[in-house]
Amino acid sequence: MRDPYSVLGVGRTASEKDIKTAYRKLAKQFHPDQNTSDPNAQAKFAEVTAAYDLLSDKARRGAFDRGEIDADGNPKFAGFDHGGARGGAGMRGAAGGGAFNAEDILKEFMSGFGGAGARRGPDMGGGWDPFAGGVRPGGGGQRPQKGHDIQIAAEVPIEDAHHGGTTTIRLASGRTLSVKLPQGVEEGQQIRLKGQGQPSLRGGEPGDAIIAVKFAAHKVFRLDGKDLRVDLPVTLYDAVLGGKVRVPTLDGEVELTLPAGTDTSKSMRLKGKGFQGKGDLYVGLQIVLPKGGDADLESLMRFWRDQKPYRVRD
Repeated sequence: MRDPYSVLGVGRTASEKDIKTAYRKLAKQFHPDQNTSDPNAQAKFAEVTAAYDLLSDKARRGAFDRGEIDADGNPKFAGFDHGGARGGAGMRGAAGGGAFNAEDILKEFMSGFGGAGARRGPDMGGGWDPFAGGVRPGGGGQRPQKGHDIQIAAEVPIEDAHHGGTTTIRLASGRTLSVKLPQGVEEGQQIRLKGQGQPSLRGGEPGDAIIAVKFAAHKVFRLDGKDLRVDLPVTLYDAVLGGKVRVPTLDGEVELTLPAGTDTSKSMRLKGKGFQGKGDLYVGLQIVLPKGGDADLESLMRFWRDQKPYRVRD
């Protein structure tokens, strides 16, 4: 890989925020889902992500800046350059005649400490292990790195959260994910979708998508903890004389009986009809008068005002 700072277009003194901002911009620009007609998009995206992987890790970034590892994260050794040369002379492998790789160099280095009898690691697979997670002389290469997880704040319809069904999440790339919501899901809860994150750059498993649940605003209901609140328009005569009205709930309409002389300043409660069956439904009644006015109603109200006044405010 090229110098990671050059790949991201930042200087060596760039802050973590600068590095993250540069990565987000380039990842969006080169994401394969956004560049289906560009055959090189995947490689560019992989290079940008690899650079961010290195520079976003404080320990690895420090090691790179000090010249202890190269741009691919492989360890360097004192006295050796990238091509395996020591002291300016080309060191060649005994069998193949080619330049030593990091594993060959480490084997030669360890031969000075007992050759075949060099201290072995706990895996007993044939090699000293000087680096946690690094290259092992006799135990194979570094384990492939898993791809990055992605964090997604998803607005979930409260109907889906109420029933615990499946909801569809649309990513910034335009890709959609089908998410099974657990029964009783709560706002702020995180749902992990294994293998739905960013691809690995080195043949490892893809990362995961972590969905942070946020309940979307509803055009009818208002969520109040586990309770629901809804406004219900009623006629003047239903409020005065009483009657039966239909009330919406998340499980379908139910019938509510209004007593005569209903006080619309107070909400009526339907027990157990709230969110996820754990709360109640509070119905706020709103008296709606006839459109365009009514002469008889106006006459009655003038009589009532003059002959039967009453106070509703102190």
